[in-house]
Amino acid sequence: MENEINIDNQNKFVVEKFGTFLGVYTPSVLTILGLIMYLRFGWVLGNVGLGFTLLIVVLASSITFITALSASAIATNMHVGVGGEYYMISRSLGLELGGAIGIPLYLCRTLSITFYSFGLAEAIMMFWPASLGIMPSYMIQMITVVIIVGITILSGKSAALTLKLQIPILIAVGLSILALLIGIFSGKFHAPEMTATFRTAPKSFWYVFAVFFPAVTGFTAGIGMSGDLKDPRKSIPKGTLLAVTTGTLVYLAIPVFLAVTTKMSPESLANGGVETWSKIAIFGSLLVVPGIFGAILSSAFGSVLGGPRVLQSLAQDRLAPSFLAKLSKTGQPTISTWVSGAIALAAVVLGDLNAVAQFVTILFLTLYVIINFSAALESLTSDTSYRPKIKVPWIVSLLGSFGAIAVMFLISPIACILAIAFEIILFWILRQRSMQKEWGDVRAGFWGTLARFALLKLKKHANDPRNWRPNILVFAGDVKKRLSLIQLANFLNQRRGILTVCNMIIGNLKRNEIDIKKEIDKMDKVLEQAGIPAFSEINVVSQFENGIINITQANGIAGLNSNTIMIGWSDKNVRMISLLKTIRIISELQKSSLLVRINESPEISGRDRMDIWWRGMHSNGDLMLLLAHLLSLNSEWKNAKIFIYTVILREEDREFMLKNVQDMINEVRIKAEPKIIIKPTDRSVTEIIHEHSRNANLVFMGLNIPQKGEERKYVTRLNELSNGLKTTIFVRNAEEFAGEMI
Repeated sequence: MENEINIDNQNKFVVEKFGTFLGVYTPSVLTILGLIMYLRFGWVLGNVGLGFTLLIVVLASSITFITALSASAIATNMHVGVGGEYYMISRSLGLELGGAIGIPLYLCRTLSITFYSFGLAEAIMMFWPASLGIMPSYMIQMITVVIIVGITILSGKSAALTLKLQIPILIAVGLSILALLIGIFSGKFHAPEMTATFRTAPKSFWYVFAVFFPAVTGFTAGIGMSGDLKDPRKSIPKGTLLAVTTGTLVYLAIPVFLAVTTKMSPESLANGGVETWSKIAIFGSLLVVPGIFGAILSSAFGSVLGGPRVLQSLAQDRLAPSFLAKLSKTGQPTISTWVSGAIALAAVVLGDLNAVAQFVTILFLTLYVIINFSAALESLTSDTSYRPKIKVPWIVSLLGSFGAIAVMFLISPIACILAIAFEIILFWILRQRSMQKEWGDVRAGFWGTLARFALLKLKKHANDPRNWRPNILVFAGDVKKRLSLIQLANFLNQRRGILTVCNMIIGNLKRNEIDIKKEIDKMDKVLEQAGIPAFSEINVVSQFENGIINITQANGIAGLNSNTIMIGWSDKNVRMISLLKTIRIISELQKSSLLVRINESPEISGRDRMDIWWRGMHSNGDLMLLLAHLLSLNSEWKNAKIFIYTVILREEDREFMLKNVQDMINEVRIKAEPKIIIKPTDRSVTEIIHEHSRNANLVFMGLNIPQKGEERKYVTRLNELSNGLKTTIFVRNAEEFAGEMI
């Protein structure tokens, strides 16, 4: 089904959700195939020739395609809510920068309602009787007012009806293109003019480029409908990229056909406007005019649907009055729609909006800059939660940002500077404070201030599940003997968090028997030779259990506290019992624990397989899957396959459990293969694990906390499970994202 009905039981709203075609592709492609296609394509071709026209199309489309890829990458990495581009940017770069972009975005969309309504009113002028003279300007304004009121009422009542009206509009645009092609092929052909002549344009390639560029913008119209989509993470990339591809192919084809037809000379094309299509197309204006009207009207619909939803999202984030987020019984942001319509009506009194239109185009381009920058930054920072299904190299997204900035200056340097200044002021207001620069020495002062600023900012976000990173504290003892354990911790850390290696020594610090600085230097040297970036610690304690607990609590600084404690295996039962007791307290401190037994180092056995034994519950399973994913990101483990094993008792449960595991894999966007095993009545779970995982390089299993007094029995159980396996990591998850994989 292309669209479905969802009922919000809390608010009793009946909300119709849309699929890829109706919700994203249709509004996006209709905004791309807009008025400039009809009015300016012939003009561009007649001035710069076919070669440069195709170059302009390729350059302009490349910027929008890269931006569409960046937007798709962000969209596939999060649950996109209402607000489209604003929502994605604010969730990637924060509310302040999101608001600095979102507010201008809303104004752009709202003023675009007026622009397109004016365009439609002026197009209607062609039906004005010549005997009455030129249509008075007040008549154009009155028609514009009627158009704004009409589309506002329609959009406020039902987004579904508005979107469905775009189907006949899409057909009208398609028929106009078909009529043009039939008209061209029904005539004679000549060799295309390849060189630039600049007959009616200034002698500047970039001037012509700037005139054409708005034709390829508007692909974000579908993204603006994010809150009304059934599956935004799926529909936004598919619909947006397909719309951009469609627009690019059409824009590459049309100039080729216009360049070879004899029905209009290059001189006529350079001087022509909308009549270019009417003179060439079959049946003249009969099929062209509905396409022109439809292109303008669909763009107006896209603006009146997208603008209020940005305002609704701003209100939900408390960047606008909260009443603007109120929905109607059909789930429409009615109040925001009326407010947007009122602003669009007020803009009608400006009369000529050409100067403002240039400013609006620049603001839209700043949006493209930030979308690309956001995707590049997400890729560069490499948060463990950033696992988009569409991966775009950061350099490509950054290239899209630079391209959009270049186009902004080409269109109007003054408008570009004003738009950027406007957004900087908004950002400053939303931040409500500025960073103080207080350094002495240029280098040390700069890094010192930057580190202080970053740590203070991190303090506010240190506990956000989305920003979770494996800050691992390894109790290694002798570093040389436990180098395999530390290397494994380094792989799990994957250069994303802070790795601390601790040598805990039982002794008396007052006796000065240990030169701590010298011992730390030795540790650093061993770690450096092994290529392991880590912080070294020597801690002298009087008692084992209390020592681990005290070190765990004290480790870290300013939001970079350790959140994962890794402890190596001991062959002594007494020591293992003590470890289980300390892990119980570590869990109460909301820190995860990894108990590692290395029987055969992965360096010896290779690194091509990881097994996860999952009982169907979240918490430990979430962390095990995340750690396996982090390992696979290392070049040494990149070829390792991840298998998720689940043991069930009955064949009837296989399909249900397989679906659960597959749904989890799809949701967390980590490549893994599920394995469902039916337990034979004559075999234990331990035997099943040994049978299937004896050849795995690494095995993850959950770690329970035994009841007090049951530690010795559980140590025996852990020994049975890990005997015969190469490397086993028992995982106890106590993190905030327990129950929901980040």
